[in-house]
Amino acid sequence: MAYKGQENLDHLQPRKIGVLITNLGTPDAPQAGALRRYLREFLSDPRVVEIPRFIWFFILNLVILVIRPRKSAEAYKSVWTEAGSPLLVHSLAQGEGIGERLHRKYGEDVVVRVGMRYGNPSIRSQLQAFEDAGIRKLLVLPLYPQYSGSTNASTFDALARDFMQRRLLPDLRFISHYPDYPPYIQAMAAHIRAYREAHGSADKLVFSYHGVPKRFLLKGDPYFHECHQTSQRLAAALGLNDDQWITTFQSRFGAEEWLQPYTDATMKALPGEGVKSVQVFCPGFSADCLETIEEIDQENRGYFEEAGGESFAYIPALNAQPAHLDALTQLIEENLQGWLAQNNSTPSRA
Repeated sequence: MAYKGQENLDHLQPRKIGVLITNLGTPDAPQAGALRRYLREFLSDPRVVEIPRFIWFFILNLVILVIRPRKSAEAYKSVWTEAGSPLLVHSLAQGEGIGERLHRKYGEDVVVRVGMRYGNPSIRSQLQAFEDAGIRKLLVLPLYPQYSGSTNASTFDALARDFMQRRLLPDLRFISHYPDYPPYIQAMAAHIRAYREAHGSADKLVFSYHGVPKRFLLKGDPYFHECHQTSQRLAAALGLNDDQWITTFQSRFGAEEWLQPYTDATMKALPGEGVKSVQVFCPGFSADCLETIEEIDQENRGYFEEAGGESFAYIPALNAQPAHLDALTQLIEENLQGWLAQNNSTPSRA
């Protein structure tokens, strides 16, 4: 039975499964106007900046958004490609590769889309696309291996805010983190090993992670410990001794203390400690972006060389390498257990 005007509305249709791959996001263009829009959305997130809103409103709008967009635009210009933002290009390639792998196994039952927490394509637009496609089960994978309230929880916030405005909600599964997931560790280890076989090793292998304020840790955020967990698993997989590697934290902002040791301070200090060659890998970044290409391979390279370092090498992120996509696909499949079997049985129609 159907009501007039609702002939195509069938709540008993087979339930497709949606997989939403998310990452941080990127401005639409390396221009001040686009950066202002992006930074306003990003820095207005209370998960990112935990300062009372009425105070932060004036700091953000009267200081940061006046000064920072032009400077940030110049940095983005240095990494922008003909295809666009590296983060978006790699993220879309990851979504396509994962989608192909799942499609080969499950056909049309599983649909993969990529959404950005800030910027485009937005999480909201992708959720709407899923609803339009008849998705009734949704798995979300934020590509932040180490959990932080400022990233993983913020992604969940975006989902929750969108769901508050929808009448029909899908079943939801959310992969909150995967810092020691064996296939992920193995993919990184194989990638670093292949790089070192081709280019040689260095005195020190630096694992650099995006930083967060220290007070996040003191409030119970597990990010610091999960970063070290990843580093320890990765160093063990590579067979490294304790003096051959170090974990550091980059991208700090503002005057307060962030997680230490700082990557930039470490790069300035290592040559004076007798370390003349370093290789840097960023285990918390699933895709190369401004923070890896410009901040690590350009800015921190300069710090190391100016301090007397002789050889600096940045080892690229896993991006859309097959081993990385295989690991992420396996993680997704493990979290889809039960749903695929349910999807094979179509409910009876009265």
